[in-house]
Amino acid sequence: MASVLVVEDDQFVRSALIRHLTDAAHTVRSVGTALEALREVAHIRFDVVILDLGLPDLDGSEALKMLRGVTDVPVIIATARDDEAEIVRLLNAGADDYLTKPFSVEHLSARMAAVLRRSRAVVGEAQPESVLRVGGLVVDPLRRQAELDGDRLDLTRREFDLLAFLAGRPGVVVPRKELLAEVWQQSYGDDQTIDVHLSWLRRKLGETAARPRYLHTLRGVGVKLEPPL
Repeated sequence: MASVLVVEDDQFVRSALIRHLTDAAHTVRSVGTALEALREVAHIRFDVVILDLGLPDLDGSEALKMLRGVTDVPVIIATARDDEAEIVRLLNAGADDYLTKPFSVEHLSARMAAVLRRSRAVVGEAQPESVLRVGGLVVDPLRRQAELDGDRLDLTRREFDLLAFLAGRPGVVVPRKELLAEVWQQSYGDDQTIDVHLSWLRRKLGETAARPRYLHTLRGVGVKLEPPL
């Protein structure tokens, strides 16, 4: 069973996918626009996203780029477009698989199973890491759990990755380029992506950019995490 986000604006196709995936014992949420999809993945951990390209607000290729700035969840493109160059470009841009409509439910289920096997195998290969402690902040990379002063933090996947990366380097100013490369696996990108996630993370840590406790931004240099004075 997997947690699945279906991003599809065609109501007929969307309903069919929801019905068949639910019948296969998956937990399914669905949206009809790229912006709704971004909101969903920013707040809910999914195992896989099924993404249509012909969305009403953004082309799916742009949606994929934005999704990759927020999460590393596996993405399966599901679209009527069958241009080989487009398929190659999207796979290189971060898609994990590509299905051309029309396709059978059995075909989709097999592709999902393969993507999930690869995803879970990568997680399983990760070596255990020791618990990270910075002041009252405790981060457990293996269990992907974080606590502040004994209270569990409800973090998205990307928020946790960002926090864990910084907590592993307490007091060290990490350049934004390094954050993009290590946390987002991108060689270049928009600084706004980092700023948005830092803002969300600060809110959950009970601080603000004007009154930081753990997260400190050095303008034009980078970001560091250190215990409060």
